[in-house]
Amino acid sequence: MRELLLPLTDATVNVRSTAGPGTPEAPVFVLVHGIGMSHRYLDRLHNTLAVTGAVHSVDLPGFGRSPKPERGVSIEQYADYLGELLPMLSERPVVLVGHSMGAQFATETAVRHPALVAHLVLIGGVTDPTRDSVLRQALDLGRDTLKEPFGGTMIVMRDYLLCGPRWYLATLRPMLAYRTDLRLRDVCAPTLVIRGKDDPVSRHEWGVRLAAQASQGKLLELPGRHLVHFSAAAATAAGIREYARAFAPGPASPLDEPAAP
Repeated sequence: MRELLLPLTDATVNVRSTAGPGTPEAPVFVLVHGIGMSHRYLDRLHNTLAVTGAVHSVDLPGFGRSPKPERGVSIEQYADYLGELLPMLSERPVVLVGHSMGAQFATETAVRHPALVAHLVLIGGVTDPTRDSVLRQALDLGRDTLKEPFGGTMIVMRDYLLCGPRWYLATLRPMLAYRTDLRLRDVCAPTLVIRGKDDPVSRHEWGVRLAAQASQGKLLELPGRHLVHFSAAAATAAGIREYARAFAPGPASPLDEPAAP
């Protein structure tokens, strides 16, 4: 992990980076966690994508190892953190991948800083406005947690404890209010929506709506639940590579797996 200071906002972000194959045409993936979480539950997806290109997994301000910011917990503020961070990580537009509330951060970043995002990937995107009460979200999350892989659940519980209830609740309010579906109408980047087939938090009808609102939107449903990127990391990475390759500029296919020696 390395600690990066964002000079415009005076915020601190911790980033786990893997160089990948190192070829100039290789893609750059940036992975963004959800509410209360850190880069740690993204490690499986990070390692799988690193076969293809450079990967950066972030701990945004207030989460994981990054200190809490002094001002604001709005989705827009977090998008501006990412807007400041992405040019520090890559000279080219990135494949921006967000999970759960991270899908909101990624969506707003693609709206506010379109030149920085080549492809947008939303995994387990929230929040369905028909299920946007605190009670419904808590019940859905509880149903999900009971059936997630043990290793993933342990990471989630540890990160929630590190986040703390006050900060979690402070970020929960903007998460429930943000209309991901409506903001996707203003995103120019091709957008892939991924969900676990048995995800009670990000449900099928909501996934269909997100993909329908997005530019060149596609819904990919994989076996799994809300942590599908953890339980099915290889399939999730393959879906991201295939979608990004289909909309890659020019005749080259830099998102292909490297040839075997």
